[in-house]
Amino acid sequence: MKFQEYTYERPDFDAYKSKAAEIIKQIQSADQAESAIDSINEMSEQMSSLETMMTLASIRHSINTKDTFYEAEDQYWNEHLPLYQEIDTDFYRAVVDSPYYETIEQYFPKTYIQNMQYELQSFDKSVIELLQKENQLSSDYQKLIASAEIEYDEKKLTLAQFGPYLQDTDRTVRRSASDAQWSFFEENESRFDDIYDQLVKTRNEIAKKLGFKDFVELGYIRMKRYDYNREMVDVYRKQVLEYVVPVTTKLAAKQSNRIGIQNMKHYDTPLQFLDGNPVPQGDPDYIIKQGRKMYHELSSETGEFIDFMFDKELVDLLSKEGKAGGGYCTYIPNFDSPFIFANFNGTAGDIDVLTHEAGHAFQVFSSRWIKQPEIVLPTFESCEIHSMSMEFFTYPWMELFFKEQTEKYKFDHLSSALRFLPYGVLVDHFQHEVYEHPEMTPEERKSTWRKLEKQYLPERDFSDNDFLEKGTFWFRQGHIFGTPFYYIDYTLAQICALQFWKRALIDKDDQAWADYLEICRVGGTQSFLEIIKTAHLRSPFEEGSLSGVVKTIEEELDKVDDTTL
Repeated sequence: MKFQEYTYERPDFDAYKSKAAEIIKQIQSADQAESAIDSINEMSEQMSSLETMMTLASIRHSINTKDTFYEAEDQYWNEHLPLYQEIDTDFYRAVVDSPYYETIEQYFPKTYIQNMQYELQSFDKSVIELLQKENQLSSDYQKLIASAEIEYDEKKLTLAQFGPYLQDTDRTVRRSASDAQWSFFEENESRFDDIYDQLVKTRNEIAKKLGFKDFVELGYIRMKRYDYNREMVDVYRKQVLEYVVPVTTKLAAKQSNRIGIQNMKHYDTPLQFLDGNPVPQGDPDYIIKQGRKMYHELSSETGEFIDFMFDKELVDLLSKEGKAGGGYCTYIPNFDSPFIFANFNGTAGDIDVLTHEAGHAFQVFSSRWIKQPEIVLPTFESCEIHSMSMEFFTYPWMELFFKEQTEKYKFDHLSSALRFLPYGVLVDHFQHEVYEHPEMTPEERKSTWRKLEKQYLPERDFSDNDFLEKGTFWFRQGHIFGTPFYYIDYTLAQICALQFWKRALIDKDDQAWADYLEICRVGGTQSFLEIIKTAHLRSPFEEGSLSGVVKTIEEELDKVDDTTL
């Protein structure tokens, strides 16, 4: 079956609730541990079927946000997801309260039990209406972003389609494209402010009702951070300021020299080279063909995986009207199928999608043996290790896509990996400030963003744009609206991925790929710090873990005469 043949049917809520009640009763009345375990497995099958329908609806809605059928389904899931969550937490409570809990705990992966405990902490039926409101506000943001149809270059462009213009070698084009793009956000400033203000207040109210000090505490529980806390994250952020920001500031100065612009503005940042950024040397069909070749040559496991993805049409790559922004990978349990969603725009980012999102998809493809839907994928920061590391493991094949621009791409990609870290940490630091001070006004939030932005990205100059100067760049960072506290995960994973880069490409350590395959296979059966141990990597929370790999990257980049690229 191909993806289009995967049948979607809105679940019957009453039937789900009735079946779950029957399973819960079986667990409560079980006269031996084996019977309780059988019932738990039965519930996992039911939850997998539910997740399959929810995911199909979500994918098809994001492919075309103007499709009225799936728009209605999106509303259904926004309203009903908290109701299903209530049923699932009743199930988790029955498991935790079972007299055979100790045996159950030994039978299943530890993270499965931890997930149950965290779900119980983060939900109560008293917050159902607030959760419904939160879901709808997140959808409102996604729809607002998807509604962008901006007149530029005698065309109507989506936000994703601005990519090539923002990297144009002509400075006037870069500036006008940037202005055009940000004009959409400025025109809708009050709507973005209102959506986020409501989200902050709603999430804060949920946290307080559940007995948490603030939404930060609840946010960490939601993110399933089993073995680290906000204090450890704070230590990590300080390491980024100490070790990374000085190097990224130096890279910005090199870029300024490379493109011949002494006083760089925000719209100059996307242009890394005077003659243009590296771009794929072929159309999407060419990219897909080369992608299949690459994954077949990388390993037998990735070869089998990529054929599965393309043969079943489990990818949607092209940007089009009505399509939601961004890119993601998700999983459809009953069809054992990962799915990749992206918005190709003719930039090097198209190749990053083919490696990054495929890294996610390969992990879940490798973890399909796990029968509990909650732990097929690991927690987010662990997921991003798979995706970001795949970007580096595929370096030897980049010539397939970039030809004579390959070295330019590698220099840009590696330096971008480092340059991303301060921005990713900024997004997280901002959210801590927002949710620790939920009483802030929209203007105070913008001021807070700009203050932090100057710390982490001192090279950013918005003096030509009053709208951005007051601290609104975060409006286009969807994670801030839809998945609070997610973004730091990318940076934690990037540190791990860069360690894989060093091992595989600098140290020529053959064990690196074997370790990568192993962490893909274990999926969510291990926590973040356990996965790092399995991969033989150093924890980003460990003092000095950043300094070594950052120093190696700086040395490698310094070996390159970037003015000749």
